[in-house]
Amino acid sequence: MNNENIDKALPPIQNQQVDYVTSAAKAVLGMVPFAGSLLVELAGNVIPNQRIDRLSKFSAELEARLAKLDKDFVRSKLSDENFTDLMEEGMRQAAKSVSDERRQYLASLLANGVDDVAVSFIESKHLLRILGELNDIEILWLRFYLNPGIGGDSSFIEKHKEVFEPVHAHIGCDQATLDKEALRQSYMIHMTELGVLLPRYDTDMKTKQPVFDMFSGRMRIRGYEITLLGKLLLRQISFASEPA
Repeated sequence: MNNENIDKALPPIQNQQVDYVTSAAKAVLGMVPFAGSLLVELAGNVIPNQRIDRLSKFSAELEARLAKLDKDFVRSKLSDENFTDLMEEGMRQAAKSVSDERRQYLASLLANGVDDVAVSFIESKHLLRILGELNDIEILWLRFYLNPGIGGDSSFIEKHKEVFEPVHAHIGCDQATLDKEALRQSYMIHMTELGVLLPRYDTDMKTKQPVFDMFSGRMRIRGYEITLLGKLLLRQISFASEPA
């Protein structure tokens, strides 16, 4: 619904509230010289009643990442509907973001979408949709599987050790452990469904047949590996580069 339709649909007091929020958004975003001015041109239709402080932080993150690009080149993209569609979706997600890391991921994906000639705006929006479906813990796990070998990225693992701490679920263990294992499995299943992780199934060394899990009755998973799509997503959100 555009602003004109909103004005017709809402009573006067609600109209004033929407106008106030939109004006406040434009004022805050306008304080950031370049990226803020880009977002101002989209703000009126995207963010009424959303968290302006989150968008202000997002605007600053985007400004830092667009600084290396030619401003006239970036502004010329405003005539491309695929670009404005990508930016609007990025703003929607930023308005709902609850962590600084999430806003950094979003800003990097948008900036890289402009700068990377190999990835179109439509493809960037597809990646943005996937990012929007991943929670912050799942993104950490995706980064973990970029270099999961023995030792891996020790500093990264140590920083997020509460996420990667092994869970030993077994018959007779306490409910808290079972709950933690259930949540971790749900993360892996979800990332597999999104196509960013691929399960590696366990097989019997003698028969070469798949081994089935006694709890779930499904083929037992030995581990996971990151897919090409998962690696692309990590590159576009500037979270990590592929290991040499």
